[in-house]
Amino acid sequence: MTNEGGVLRDRNAALYLSGVVVSGFGTSAMWLAAGVWVKSLTGSDSLAALTVFAMWAPVLAGPVLGAVADRMRRRPLLIGCNLAMTVPLCALLAVDTADRVWILFCVLFLYGVSGVIQDAAETALVATVVDRRLLGAFNGLRLTANEAMKLLAPLAGAALYAHFGGPTVALLDAATFTLAAGLFALMRVREEHPTKRRGGGPGTGPGPGADHGADHGSGPGPDPRTAASMRLLWRTPTVRPLLLAASVTMLFAGLNGAAIYAVVDRGLGHSPTYVGVLYAVQGAGPVLAGLLAGPLLRRVPERVFAGAGIGVFALSVGARAVPYDAVVLASAVGVGLGLPCVLVAALTAVQREIPDALLGRASATANTLVYAPNAVALALGAALIAAVEPAVLLPVTGAAGLLTAYVLVRTVRPGGGPAEGGPAAPRSLPS
Repeated sequence: MTNEGGVLRDRNAALYLSGVVVSGFGTSAMWLAAGVWVKSLTGSDSLAALTVFAMWAPVLAGPVLGAVADRMRRRPLLIGCNLAMTVPLCALLAVDTADRVWILFCVLFLYGVSGVIQDAAETALVATVVDRRLLGAFNGLRLTANEAMKLLAPLAGAALYAHFGGPTVALLDAATFTLAAGLFALMRVREEHPTKRRGGGPGTGPGPGADHGADHGSGPGPDPRTAASMRLLWRTPTVRPLLLAASVTMLFAGLNGAAIYAVVDRGLGHSPTYVGVLYAVQGAGPVLAGLLAGPLLRRVPERVFAGAGIGVFALSVGARAVPYDAVVLASAVGVGLGLPCVLVAALTAVQREIPDALLGRASATANTLVYAPNAVALALGAALIAAVEPAVLLPVTGAAGLLTAYVLVRTVRPGGGPAEGGPAAPRSLPS
């Protein structure tokens, strides 16, 4: 039986993957519709780009939000987060004019807060409830399932928006959150009480360094274990360079994402809904990356795998400046294929090296280090794109990405082995 077959036969893994598919469909549809919605109401490329920033901004508070996943049982937390998001999504029914766009931005910010908490809870829960022998295949399938939704959901979201308007897409997303919560509720999970996890019990597992901070309480004030997780990430030699490379790459990804509406409008001369086509085409890349990540990480060093992905991403970003549909569509596939590689490599190292007692905080902290530059670059790019043409911004961004790939790969030691275990699935990828 293949590892993938074993994952699908595991009840918890199959239910979780089903929840990922359902919620991923709604999220991808809403992500696309939000930008088109704002662009249609305001006519502004910069404001449309800021919709993505609003969703990613909460990663700046990742260490604080991630602590929630270590203070609570993780399955009930996942269920609660999914159900809680249905209420603000229904508030989007009131967004019908430009002066009400602020409601959409507020809801997207709450969307991002919920996403950060869920990502931390998911990373920690999966590492403890899925058979370790199946973990690599599971994470590869999770990435594939989540990103496969981008083959269909953006087009569905654009079509729904074009025919029925943004509120219909919001209701669809609320329905997918409800269904995902039901699937997570069906999982059979035995979790230690959070107070037992703090003690670094049998489920904690080994980790590099002794400064885990697991003996500290969780009373009011700053939690020392959050600082301990930060120190542990920085002091772990297999984790630090990958996190730094992923962080820099996501900075470039933010600039690329902020330019997408300008590429479609100024470069190709299409309506904003054409962004849905680019999202759908780009979704093919992560699907392929998810299927290849496990086998490749077992054969090549993590840094080589990550560096190759950064190189493909960088070349594709530069090519997106060429004002021809075929080139831009091909570049979308390349962005989708290359970007997950460094994220998978970095988050796999975190999941493998950090003990369970700190994994919620550490994964959220890692997500902040990786994705905060993306949020900052989306805001910066939204301002830059008003003054700089994509034909200038994107090639410069691509060249900087190639330099990042070179620096990461040249630090690989001769004889450096492949990664142990399988790939960890990153957050839903930006465009």
